[in-house]
Amino acid sequence: MNEVYISLGSNMGDKEETLRHAVQLLQQQKEIEVVKLSSIYETDPVGYTNQDLFLNMVVQVRTTLPAQEMLEECQKIEQALKRVRIIRWGPRTIDLDILFYNHDNIETETLIVPHPRMHERAFVLVPLLEIDPNLIYPPTGLALRTMLELVGKEGVRRWKTVTGVSEFVLSENSKG
Repeated sequence: MNEVYISLGSNMGDKEETLRHAVQLLQQQKEIEVVKLSSIYETDPVGYTNQDLFLNMVVQVRTTLPAQEMLEECQKIEQALKRVRIIRWGPRTIDLDILFYNHDNIETETLIVPHPRMHERAFVLVPLLEIDPNLIYPPTGLALRTMLELVGKEGVRRWKTVTGVSEFVLSENSKG
């Protein structure tokens, strides 16, 4: 069984509902078990800043899928939720990025794991460390919490606490 961490982000439409729907679609795959969710964080845009705030979270899944097939499932979910790529780092209904696939280092034309910029992004590190505060970034061997200290938490605010997978995917859409 493979352990995978995936970052989810949305800044168009009903952002919370889109995150919920993405988690539901992951959970519906028989080869994927959603194990744990972070809280949802409201985050400032990075890169292209002339856009709405994001809602971000991280999910931990277990899967029998190889890394490339896991990427394809994430891309299918993005397509199902109407992801359009127009501006690099621009507005999107949903974005799913594989952060870790086991402790593997993978580099293909379509997939780089660990995610190459995750250690620079508080909007990824904060929810990821909420799930597992002891994670190490394999390319450097540094604890991610040390990297977060270097990056800082500016622009990342807890928006909603998530108590569990079932509660999240079944709950009504209400900010709390």
